[in-house]
Amino acid sequence: MSLEAMETSLPGVWVFKPRVFGDSRGFFLETFHAEKYRDFGLDKPFVQDNHSHSARGVLRGLHYQLKQPQGKLVSVLRGEIFDVAVDIRKGSPTFGQWAGARLSGENHHQIYIPEGFAHGFCVLSESADVYYKCTALYRPGDEFGILWSDAEIGIDWPLPGQPLLSDKDLANPRLAEAPPGNLPPFFTDPTS
Repeated sequence: MSLEAMETSLPGVWVFKPRVFGDSRGFFLETFHAEKYRDFGLDKPFVQDNHSHSARGVLRGLHYQLKQPQGKLVSVLRGEIFDVAVDIRKGSPTFGQWAGARLSGENHHQIYIPEGFAHGFCVLSESADVYYKCTALYRPGDEFGILWSDAEIGIDWPLPGQPLLSDKDLANPRLAEAPPGNLPPFFTDPTS
């Protein structure tokens, strides 16, 4: 098998270390292989790929879709980011907890953010190109957010100062202030 996976403190959030084949000419790796990733619960089809370019200090998030939740397989093509998943599923035993990983174009690590989790990242390098596969299409009217600096969540963002944020992300509510109807439910039976 050419895929190493590490489970985080949040069930369903995985950090993957694909096997990289490199020599003096460069490198090759599989960024996705349906059969290998299925072993870790990634069994839904990916229907949209996104590429984001950001400068140092930019923080994007924490974002999620409610009616059409997206699972995201995130990787970095160039640069380095700190990527975060927050469990915002009402009734979940890990509600309000987060897990994070450093992803870079050098380490080739990936993180999977399941449906029902908020997602965000900050850029640690001069710039970063972030690539992610999604299990649902982006719907602008279905996007919600949680404040990146919510003290009750307590994300330890590795930034030296105040991040660069969009006006929309600055206006996101804390998790405790999010209307209950704007948070996804927790299901113990994944087929329900």
